[in-house]
Amino acid sequence: MLDLGTIRQHPGRVREAMRAKGLDDTELVDRLLDVDEQRRAKTTELQDAQERSNTISSEIGTLKRAGKDDEAQALIDETGTLKKRIKTLKDAVAALKEKQAALLLEIPNIPHPSVPVGATEADNEVLETIGEKPAFDFEPAPHWTLAEQHGLIDFERGAKVAGAGFPFYVGKGARLQRALINFFLDLAGEAGYDEMQPPFFINPQSAEGTGQLPDKEDLMYEIPRDDLYPIPTAEVPVTNYWRDEILDGDALPRKVCAYTPCWRREAGSYGKDVRGLNRLHQFDKVELVHVVHPDESYRALETLRQDAERPMVRLGLPYRRVLMCTGDMGFTQAKKYDLEVWSAGQERWLEVSSISNFEAFQARRMQIRFRPEAEANPELVHTLNGSGLALPRIVAALLEQYQQADGSIRIPEALQPYTGFDVIE
Repeated sequence: MLDLGTIRQHPGRVREAMRAKGLDDTELVDRLLDVDEQRRAKTTELQDAQERSNTISSEIGTLKRAGKDDEAQALIDETGTLKKRIKTLKDAVAALKEKQAALLLEIPNIPHPSVPVGATEADNEVLETIGEKPAFDFEPAPHWTLAEQHGLIDFERGAKVAGAGFPFYVGKGARLQRALINFFLDLAGEAGYDEMQPPFFINPQSAEGTGQLPDKEDLMYEIPRDDLYPIPTAEVPVTNYWRDEILDGDALPRKVCAYTPCWRREAGSYGKDVRGLNRLHQFDKVELVHVVHPDESYRALETLRQDAERPMVRLGLPYRRVLMCTGDMGFTQAKKYDLEVWSAGQERWLEVSSISNFEAFQARRMQIRFRPEAEANPELVHTLNGSGLALPRIVAALLEQYQQADGSIRIPEALQPYTGFDVIE
């Protein structure tokens, strides 16, 4: 959520940011400012009425003591009228505040000046490609073929039990999943992250706090009976851990890693994008979250990016770093990188991590603040997060890159202590 003062002072900048993010309803800013003006006017009326009521109460006592009962009664009658007016004004102010808060939730974050302006993924900027694409002296198979050949993943029985996008990992496929989770968590621990195991379900307030609501309703599963959502990412419960709290400035930065399963409806996905492990409704992910001093957030963004890249370097997977354009980076982000791993069997890049700086956008929604000094006024923190990493496409890339001519699949050396085996035959 943006600061209301910023919207008042720079409405043109906010409208420009909305257009840059592909949102056409820039009149939303005018509606918000109109409601804000009404709220302030009604608040002034309310304060004047309350002040008059306090003055009358004092005068009534004075007049009664002086024996001026008729004048006192006139003021008592006015007090009754004022009480009704004060209640009406309080209700009006409360309704306008609620309307203003709802409108604020619909205005996106302002992109950082370094973000390229663009409308689609074609306008994203590829910053660097790291590692060499593998060369094969045979036709490499896609991961779904390899998974079937080796009995690693059962898509058909997953679809029978739950539906498409809910696979079973079996045998060495299940062990590979567990190995990657532990490998990613250990790397995060080496980089100074505290590990957390959060709830896998969230309430609406948590979803609103990180910006899933009202924006990504169609992407989330929900449990109406209990008013809960299965988490779309560990970002949501982990960042909400500090909601409505004031942190000690000396405790910043906070760096947390968490493994969770994630659930996403992925409405509208189709074709090659959903084949095999490319796009699932349930998947595993290790998330990295930073809560930092506002002056440090862009340095933290680069640190977070490096931490997310480290597992791919250790696994020997070619990947590229992409700076997302304004129209492709999302509602809540001020700046966002995507990391894309090379899929040798599909000959395409697959996104495996998004690394984002939200500045104070999420913190303002959640009221996560800190005191720079013991007696100082609280200030909003900056929040960041990134996948470190999402498992399905990493598994796909590993199977495809390390397949051999005889049909076997090698396990990267860095992962072998976690799998307990060095080859899938």
